[in-house]
Amino acid sequence: MADEPGFLIRRAVEQDAEALGRLGAHLMRVHYGYDPARFLPPGGNPEAGYGRFLQSQLRDDDTIVLVAEKGGSVVGYVCAGLEPLSWKELRGACGFIHDVVVDEPGRRLGIATALIEAAADWLRGRGAPRVVLWTAERNEGAQRLFDRLGFRRTMIEMTREL
Repeated sequence: MADEPGFLIRRAVEQDAEALGRLGAHLMRVHYGYDPARFLPPGGNPEAGYGRFLQSQLRDDDTIVLVAEKGGSVVGYVCAGLEPLSWKELRGACGFIHDVVVDEPGRRLGIATALIEAAADWLRGRGAPRVVLWTAERNEGAQRLFDRLGFRRTMIEMTREL
């Protein structure tokens, strides 16, 4: 798709499942570390589970999984999809970025920005009027990135254990 200096953004393929699983498991572990009562525990082999999940998304016409490749290795991905109008969420149809993650050595190189913008371009091309995403309260680095990319805060999720 997009060829950036030092890395390539392209559509994920079945052969990326292992790398996607590794990155998705990292995302799970980080979020679980933020709040173990809110987020799913990674369990014994989240790499396999998340890899299978993301692999299943490759066949969904309303979802895109893009990877960032640097030096022949997958160093990040974004998963985004089209969402219908939701009365429950009081919002119209939109594009939704579900995941974005970049390996530590690939950070601060513009990879996350390129992944998000490529996903936004795909969503725009599919008729999405806006892009929505969620971010963990404690993920301040991601929030700074999203602010820089023009996202605005619209909702705050709050959780109470019962």
